[in-house]
Amino acid sequence: MRKGLFIGINNYTHISQLSGCNNDAIAMASVLKTDANGDPNFKNLVLTSAEDYLSREKLEGHIQELFSGDCSVALLYFAGHGSFDVDTDEGMLIPQDYKNAKDGIRISDILNWATKAVKIKNKVIILDCCQGGSAGEIRALRSESSVVGEGMTILTACKKEQPAMEGAGHGVFTGLLLQALHGGAANILGKITPGSLYSFVDNALDAWEQRPVFKTNVSQFISLREVSPLIPKEILRKLPEWFTEAESVFPLAPSYEPTEPAFDAEHGEVFAQLQKCNRHSLIEPVEAEHMYYAAIHSTGCRLTALGAYYRELAIKGHF
Repeated sequence: MRKGLFIGINNYTHISQLSGCNNDAIAMASVLKTDANGDPNFKNLVLTSAEDYLSREKLEGHIQELFSGDCSVALLYFAGHGSFDVDTDEGMLIPQDYKNAKDGIRISDILNWATKAVKIKNKVIILDCCQGGSAGEIRALRSESSVVGEGMTILTACKKEQPAMEGAGHGVFTGLLLQALHGGAANILGKITPGSLYSFVDNALDAWEQRPVFKTNVSQFISLREVSPLIPKEILRKLPEWFTEAESVFPLAPSYEPTEPAFDAEHGEVFAQLQKCNRHSLIEPVEAEHMYYAAIHSTGCRLTALGAYYRELAIKGHF
């Protein structure tokens, strides 16, 4: 079982208002509810300031409930104000009734609740708030320890000293996460992991913009969402058949190219599958600029480093 808690706060009682956080929480919960094919993914609870008054007490109760019980993945998403209290050396999430530092929800408390949830195999914390990058830092002696426990992954919109910006209807960070989860961060098999999410966001933001932060303590990445594979698994399973060794060359001939008089339909079917692998950088033509010329001039094709990786996965029966 997978469960997610999605919190968005636009409307604050005593501090400045925000505009995109409610939308952020709703959109993130919506995309993670199912995989692209409609299969169920996360069972979600969405809390927004448009529907509820999200006090510190209420939020802490729901977060503690998220990190309780037994499940495969527990995911916390927060969009709202964040802060770092230099007096206590604490990063905080800001609830709706916040007046001063003592009213904040300490990120160290959240991490400790998650760490103690030993029956939950994977804990994922995503924070789209200012100064969220303090999560999981080794703290000064005057502050309670804050660690990235086993099975935990933290992804934040920005570093400790940075603001998290809002864009058109969404936070900049969450807007990129949504693109990534809709398929932008998927691998060849269509799997989207926390690591690929971070890589997508990291590449989209330049050195002068807010810098996302990624911290993890896991032995294996989980898939947060799955979309259609770029190459069908039945084609990937043929890589060891076509290339008996990682360095092998698959010989081509004019009979593989449909425009040639010598075309053979069975060869054409294989060639179409090889070309699909070529389009996604698993295979490259030998001594030719394109696969077409590799067939016309009877050279061949070979695996790229990425192709060799997926060939090895096919041999091991990973898909």
